[in-house]
Amino acid sequence: MDDAHDLGLFGPRSVTWKLHQEPILGLAGLRSLYFQALHPRAVAGVAQNSVYKDDAWGRLMRTSMYVATTIYAPTAEAEAAGHRLRRLHARLSAVDPATGERFRIDEPDLLRWVHVTEVESFLTVARRAGLSLTDAEVDTYYAEQLRSAELVGLDPATVPSTAAEVAAYYEQVRPELRLTRDGAETMMFLTVPPVPDSWDLSLPARLGLTLGPTRWAYLGIASTALALLPPWARKLYGGLGWATTDLTADLSVKSIRLLLAALPRRLRVSPMRQAALERAAAAGHLVDA
Repeated sequence: MDDAHDLGLFGPRSVTWKLHQEPILGLAGLRSLYFQALHPRAVAGVAQNSVYKDDAWGRLMRTSMYVATTIYAPTAEAEAAGHRLRRLHARLSAVDPATGERFRIDEPDLLRWVHVTEVESFLTVARRAGLSLTDAEVDTYYAEQLRSAELVGLDPATVPSTAAEVAAYYEQVRPELRLTRDGAETMMFLTVPPVPDSWDLSLPARLGLTLGPTRWAYLGIASTALALLPPWARKLYGGLGWATTDLTADLSVKSIRLLLAALPRRLRVSPMRQAALERAAAAGHLVDA
């Protein structure tokens, strides 16, 4: 099939397309990063191999582009993106700060942790923001995302593929999780990242201060992402597992979703999704924009 008619790994009838049309998934991505930073080896691998502190927004854009490519691009393009990522990971290693052991970044346990926290975050945040998904659709999404797991080098048979399996996986991995120095530094960086000068006009850039509306708006988003973690994960960060925190987070994420829905379509629909919608329409599929 040529790219003009190739609907990619998932296609317009998938739960994946239904879920990923939601702009609120940007916040879900932030939640997943907070989650991932609680795994000592995973966060050590990032800290020792990534220049994210020097190019935070560039790294975020590259990650977002990778996810969009796997979801919306023609099959060959999605598979090529996965191949490039596997080659990159295969060259990287890190040292476990606790044991001094050197380990590979592409260890299945680490890849699985990143994959599960990412897809679970997408689902959890979208549903808590108000997207209507049945339990069957949730399990279908997890099953569909085995394709994404395979792209990064995981054996799909080893990856949780239902909500129940994800819950069991979290129970299994929880004893390994804790807040390390790398994790704490990552959490602080995610919460108070550098804001590009062009984003914040409240004070002269030469002062090095970014305390205007942009900073406060981002702090609200970051606080919501952190509050959307499971209570037990929040406790690892020194937070509280109160039910009131969950209620506040739900109200906040619902409000953010409503605000995003009011944005012009050109800001809500990524170029990658728009191209996929056009291919789907050409193939005779009716898809909500």
